[in-house]
Amino acid sequence: MLFTKMQGAGNDYIYVDCFSQSIPPDPAALARAVSDRHFGIGADGLILICPVDGADAEMRMFNADGSYSEMCGNGIRCVAKFVHDHGIAVRDQLKITSAGKPFLLDLELRAGKVERVRVDMGEPILTSSQIPTTLPGDPPVDAPFEVAGRTLSVTCVSMGNPHCVTYVDSATDELVLGVGPQIETDPRFPKRTNVEFIEVLNRETVRQRTWERGSGETLACGTGACAVCVAGVLTGRTDRRITSKLLGGDLQLEWDEATNHVFMTGPATEVFTGDWLG
Repeated sequence: MLFTKMQGAGNDYIYVDCFSQSIPPDPAALARAVSDRHFGIGADGLILICPVDGADAEMRMFNADGSYSEMCGNGIRCVAKFVHDHGIAVRDQLKITSAGKPFLLDLELRAGKVERVRVDMGEPILTSSQIPTTLPGDPPVDAPFEVAGRTLSVTCVSMGNPHCVTYVDSATDELVLGVGPQIETDPRFPKRTNVEFIEVLNRETVRQRTWERGSGETLACGTGACAVCVAGVLTGRTDRRITSKLLGGDLQLEWDEATNHVFMTGPATEVFTGDWLG
């Protein structure tokens, strides 16, 4: 199986071109195998780039533990780069679907190759039952959340996948690596959740660490950064246009008031290609 490793702000995935080869028979098992950083290729998960009616390509994303994910912000930027740079659809704007939902992506080129991508992530989902979470509020905003012997204030948003945002003085390993997995699997999140620990630097800048559902801590989470942009407005902490500083680099976010859509801009990089023999 031929593959390409790509990363967006350090959030790395193994990509399989299913235009030129068959869709793997067991993507969940393949995701677990290729993602292993000691016995596999090493990645945060697996992304299949597939033909689809009515769009340039479909993204099918699987976390490192094999679980399916509805959306990946960093991943879809890299899908757009692959589709453009490998000649599947050579245009400045592409339509990519994920979990049946279409996304428009505007490409920034350098020397004929995609360097950065702006994604229209659509409207945030703010109804608790659709996020989903059993916490009160539509959405829960600065809701008290008892976990691991402490009480956090959390704000919940879905960007097609669930996010739990909490603002902290310092996003320590104790919080991210210790409390993060407990929040991910807490029964108040029926489909588990991604968890963002946020330090507010000013009204236009935050520092973000994310414990991702099914993958653990990653260097960046694009849907998480979008959720943080929305949460910042809902809680009054930040403006509608922010920069999120992640471990793997910066993402620019905007929750547009006129359209209610969230826009994300960030890099997309091809790392290497290979042939998986497993």
